[in-house]
Amino acid sequence: MFVSTDDGCRLSVIPGSKGAVPLVLSNSLGTDHSLWDSQMAAFSRQHAVWRYDTRGHGGSDVVEGDYSIERLGKDLVSVIDATGSDRVDLCGVSVGGLTALWVAIHAPDRVRRVVLANTAARIGDVSMWSERINAVSAEGTASLADATMSRWFTAEFRAARPDVVSRFHSTISRTNAAGYTGCCAALRDADLRDQVTRVACPALVVAGRRDPATPLAQGQWLAEHIPGAQLVDLDAAHLSNVERPDEFNSVVLNFTIGE
Repeated sequence: MFVSTDDGCRLSVIPGSKGAVPLVLSNSLGTDHSLWDSQMAAFSRQHAVWRYDTRGHGGSDVVEGDYSIERLGKDLVSVIDATGSDRVDLCGVSVGGLTALWVAIHAPDRVRRVVLANTAARIGDVSMWSERINAVSAEGTASLADATMSRWFTAEFRAARPDVVSRFHSTISRTNAAGYTGCCAALRDADLRDQVTRVACPALVVAGRRDPATPLAQGQWLAEHIPGAQLVDLDAAHLSNVERPDEFNSVVLNFTIGE
């Protein structure tokens, strides 16, 4: 199905079943809803799981130009609206986690619990994202695929699961360049460090001990500054939900279904 946002962008959404607390999943830069394939069986036993492709990714519309974290957050609110529930649980990885954090801050009445995985209140810096935008604008997303695999997965995982790595290599290679750079602009400009104390719902921070993109120290900072937040660190790189799915699923479900 498609969900239209207030600016007319159509987001590709895979709806969850009825009758359970919705859990809305927000993907990372250069991936799509398939990022969550290893979570679906476990999460669906407890939740109505909603997945969507971030604008510019997967089956969602590509809107030309720079995006903002506010824009991505409002997109996520549109998906929350589509669930028909007043409040949902959110789980996001990387830019998806930053998007979920924005919603928890700016639409607190819509979020029951939030999981912030492999993310930070400020990811990278202006110089890094500007260089990334220039590179992708000139050479496309496929030019980044090899280097990205070393950030997303540890060397051990890449050696043990070349099939999974190949699948993600293909996903980022076919990501639309304009959609990718639009989200890079959002990351370039987003800085929620002075707002995180406003998160009022229970929060779980999941960090990767070997994550070069959002290092463990940044996850620790989030957990220290969000009131009452819990922190779990996994022996993984940037896509901890893919590299350590059983552990990731267990800690998330213990958090979302606990009291």
